[in-house]
Amino acid sequence: MRNQVVKSLLLTAAALSLASCGINSVPTAEENVKAKWADVQAAFQERANLIPNLANIVKGAAAQENKTLTEVIEARARATSPNIQVNPDDLANPAKMAAFQSAQNQLSGSLSRLLVSVEQYPQLKSQEGYLKLQDQLEGQENRVRITLRDYNEAVRGYNTTIRTFPDIIGAKIIHGAEPMVPYQATTQGAETAPTLDMAPAN
Repeated sequence: MRNQVVKSLLLTAAALSLASCGINSVPTAEENVKAKWADVQAAFQERANLIPNLANIVKGAAAQENKTLTEVIEARARATSPNIQVNPDDLANPAKMAAFQSAQNQLSGSLSRLLVSVEQYPQLKSQEGYLKLQDQLEGQENRVRITLRDYNEAVRGYNTTIRTFPDIIGAKIIHGAEPMVPYQATTQGAETAPTLDMAPAN
């Protein structure tokens, strides 16, 4: 009976020791980062899905903005291209992340220029469909910003876990863990949702 108690205590101690060496904490932190990245991708995709509707409205009411509109459509195509997407296994690849970030930032920039340019068209701003779409885009930009913040926080937690004792033991020896790449805006303020002035023109 005593031997069984000792054996049970030893097994418990061994399990706790393994847990404290990154056996469980490292993959848990990794899965959290991957889940947050899925949220980021969904937010960017939902934003991209709104652009064709915006394009149709602007085409009819602001033909002079066709050049800017074309830039938005082309930037959307690049940002949603399968070649530019980042899979969970690519989150430790700085080059893949940089390409994805660059494509998304180009889309953000061209979309912002289009939204600013159409402010010159009172007849467009008065359309109910356009106003609803503007609200949706603004809400989606906010969601993008929030998911990026949550992803970066998860990356920070993961990178800290794999670099600190005792988790570093399991991270290096068992998991071969590599630091993951946070999302960094390549243009200042690109991670912040734009402020849209929808007040009627005087």
